[in-house]
Amino acid sequence: MNKNIKEAEDFSRVFDEFSSGYKDIVDLGIAPSFLCLLPLKNISKNFKIIAQNVHYEEKGAYTGEISIPMLKEININMALVGHSERRMYFSENNQTCNKKNKALLLNGLIPLYCVGENLEQYNNGKSFDVIKMQIEEGLSDIPAIDVEKMVIAYEPIWSIGTGINASAEIAEKMCSFIRKTIANMYGDNVSQKIIIQYGGSVKPENVNSYLKTENIDGVLVGGASLDVNTFIDLIKKVVK
Repeated sequence: MNKNIKEAEDFSRVFDEFSSGYKDIVDLGIAPSFLCLLPLKNISKNFKIIAQNVHYEEKGAYTGEISIPMLKEININMALVGHSERRMYFSENNQTCNKKNKALLLNGLIPLYCVGENLEQYNNGKSFDVIKMQIEEGLSDIPAIDVEKMVIAYEPIWSIGTGINASAEIAEKMCSFIRKTIANMYGDNVSQKIIIQYGGSVKPENVNSYLKTENIDGVLVGGASLDVNTFIDLIKKVVK
């Protein structure tokens, strides 16, 4: 919940110009507020525009929600599902995430499905159990041909507002576990095709420590993306 329309437009004009030189090297995207989706879609030529959330029903009495047909009307083809803040503050659960994942894939959109454990679960050694359940329930009844199109982001809830960051070693261990879980469910071919990201206090100073690991294919950047120059600096560190 950052940036009004003008602020987002100013950011995007600078970012789009920068992205023109990098679009063939790395996939870039921004997930702004719903209010900014269309204005930024009209600006972006060299990076993706992603919705922060979506409802699984096409229409109905769901005040404040945004439907997939609304996103398709403005050519948005990707949405976050189960972001750590949605789970933490708005009681998003695996079952609603599963409905959203299915609805997006059915309509030809790509879910960026976020998974992660909270601080209590982390401290009690329940991380693997929680992530396994989030993967199994979030992907329930979704065929392999659709799962391989998805992006999954490991985004530990315990890193929100605690000052604790997941090290590259922890992030790699969890992303490796996610890939193995996918392999157990769908086979090695699907597990190698799916994109797995890490999100949680990713900064220009540490981004490469995550991306040099075997099972982290990309990053979901939070606070470091709010300033366009910091975000650009982060990307330059990746592609240098």
